[in-house]
Amino acid sequence: MTGYEQKKARLLAELAAAPRVGFGLTKETSNLFRDRAPRERERVDLKHFNQVLRVDATAGLVEAEGMTTFVDLADATLAHGTMPQVVPQLKSITLGGAYAGVGIEATSFRHGLVHDAIVEIDVLTGDGRIVSCNADNEHRDLFFGFPNSYGTLGYALKLTAKTTPVKQFVHVDHVRYSTAQACFADVGRLCAEGGVHFLDGVVFAPGEIFLSRGRFTDVAPYPSDYTFENIYYRSIRKRPTDYLTTRDYLWRWDTDWFWCSKNIGAQHPLLRRLFGRERLNSITYQRIMRWNSRWGVTRALNRLRGVHTESVIQDIDIPIEHAPEFLSFLHAEVGILPIWICPIRSDESGARFPLYPLTQGTIYINFGFWDAVASREPLPDGFCNRKIERKASELGGIKSLYSDSYFTEQEFWEIYSRSSYDALKRKYDPNGVLGDLYAKCVMRA
Repeated sequence: MTGYEQKKARLLAELAAAPRVGFGLTKETSNLFRDRAPRERERVDLKHFNQVLRVDATAGLVEAEGMTTFVDLADATLAHGTMPQVVPQLKSITLGGAYAGVGIEATSFRHGLVHDAIVEIDVLTGDGRIVSCNADNEHRDLFFGFPNSYGTLGYALKLTAKTTPVKQFVHVDHVRYSTAQACFADVGRLCAEGGVHFLDGVVFAPGEIFLSRGRFTDVAPYPSDYTFENIYYRSIRKRPTDYLTTRDYLWRWDTDWFWCSKNIGAQHPLLRRLFGRERLNSITYQRIMRWNSRWGVTRALNRLRGVHTESVIQDIDIPIEHAPEFLSFLHAEVGILPIWICPIRSDESGARFPLYPLTQGTIYINFGFWDAVASREPLPDGFCNRKIERKASELGGIKSLYSDSYFTEQEFWEIYSRSSYDALKRKYDPNGVLGDLYAKCVMRA
């Protein structure tokens, strides 16, 4: 047996010897931002399912285990002159986690979301089986139903993903726009015409929007370094053109967690040097954030200042025709800046993902905004987040579920397909040992 087959056999034997009535996944890092009181329950340790198994550059495929991080996956494929079609922005995100959630990056205007680039998965289901799923076999319902299920339908043990050829460098042009209408019109044109390999952007202010257009190149007059003293998002306003190695381009946002490293002082030159290059990354910031959440340091400081804050950490996908209106809403009602924008071209092949339904053939704009809003007066729990959820629904959009949500149960299941989810639960987790999606993503208890 291969190493993967041996691990799989041991896992099945372990589950058969000690059946679970309810279990979760043991993980050292997490990219979920939903504060919950820890629950006592059995855990399945799948950390050792973390190897890249095969890279076939000719076929344009990579096979890897579910707990493989994208940094390891990208390094393995880059060594063969390719990269996964969609590489989420943070090094600690795992391949299985991105398939069970929703993964996006600057190639999504060409290739869709992470789950659009997956061709086969092995899943540990709630009833103790390991099933292989693809778009054409008897488990196609789980293959399409797995994205956005967040571990409530099973855990991905092995996945096969599509890759795309790369060159040594990425040449990036940062183009400024003074209106959202002009920016999103250009997004639509670039999606239709092609010619660029990467496309994302940043809203710094209502009249200051940048689209960053990346193209592979074998020749670069210089390679910029944003892994230590220089900060990528600040360079967008200063440098109309730039060059990065392909590897550094993939992780350009990780060094400063986009721009959120400012919240712990990591953008101050002196503190940055104290952190050191090896600790300037999303894993460090996650650990600090979770320590702060556990001990309530920021909450105590806010009480002393007489300030009430609400965490607003959201990624919202809006059809491009409504993107200017949603951006105006964010400026008027939320006020968080900067805002990351990333276009998504939804799949046109007929493949449908019922728990994260996007209209086929439609271009969406992902708006990512991650901060806290403050007020002197106490407001109802989730006041700002609820406004965002309602506006997204009004405009035909959909939000990722990695962070706090405040939907009523009826609202939630109208968006995320109760009938499809219930059918999958009956087939793959009939005893409910993996929990319920609404309870996991919305309920606080």
